[in-house]
Amino acid sequence: MMVGSTLCFGTMAVLIRIASKQVHPFEIAFLRSFFGALAALPLLFRNGRSALHTDRLGFYTLRCAIGAVSMLAGFWAIAHLPLAQAIALSYSSPLFVTIGAVLFLGEVVRLRRWSAVLAGFVGVLVIVRPGTDGFSAASLVALFAAAMTGVVTISIKFLSRRDPADTIVLLTTWLWVPLSLPAALAVWHWPPAELWPLLVLVGALGTAGQYTWTHALKLADASTLAPFSYLQLVFVAVLAWLLFDETPDRWTAAGAAIVVGASLYIARREASLARQRRAQPPTDRAEPQI
Repeated sequence: MMVGSTLCFGTMAVLIRIASKQVHPFEIAFLRSFFGALAALPLLFRNGRSALHTDRLGFYTLRCAIGAVSMLAGFWAIAHLPLAQAIALSYSSPLFVTIGAVLFLGEVVRLRRWSAVLAGFVGVLVIVRPGTDGFSAASLVALFAAAMTGVVTISIKFLSRRDPADTIVLLTTWLWVPLSLPAALAVWHWPPAELWPLLVLVGALGTAGQYTWTHALKLADASTLAPFSYLQLVFVAVLAWLLFDETPDRWTAAGAAIVVGASLYIARREASLARQRRAQPPTDRAEPQI
């Protein structure tokens, strides 16, 4: 499931880059949402109307609004940055998840995880290189998208405790359609006919990637899945080299290695702490802070 998700999202990023030469990335984001919502219809047919039931619709709307902002920023970054750099910066989201867990979930993060977060941000600085000729303001947009993705990831921790994965996928993909429309209308012009099959494929790949990712997280610990998710960076870098003649520079490669290493450590550490909590007798467990 996780490898499938990685391939879907990686291919989608390449197609976004191709389409962005003729279509604004905000339009691509809306069409990804629209065609992605259509691609999610089989989940509704399989589960019936009960798949749409939730008592957290307001929370879904807020989460999807943040997710739509993240998607718009992420698509814009893919269109304006070297692909490998854009994807490498997107992997800084676990750093923001750790900070958000402290601020919003009341989690206690100790020295080792804070050290990993600090190391991860050093990796981000290596990639972005502020104050040098290699700095691009577009990299800040990619970093902002990663931060918003971190907020969305925290929200999924809430939703997955009570709602099935199919419900999360359906409501997310459908709410993204109206939420991404205003930005698309501001820059709208009709895509050329030859691009429509590619845009439909972007939507289908986005939904397939989200479906396999959500179900993978239901089946295994995030720490087990994290190494497979980073295959996307290698996959995209190879395709960017073959299709666009883009070769990651040594700074992007070094920074990406630091960010990935820090994120992997955070995932492993969180899994270790989760196992320790599950091993405690019920009477000794602290009440969850939400």
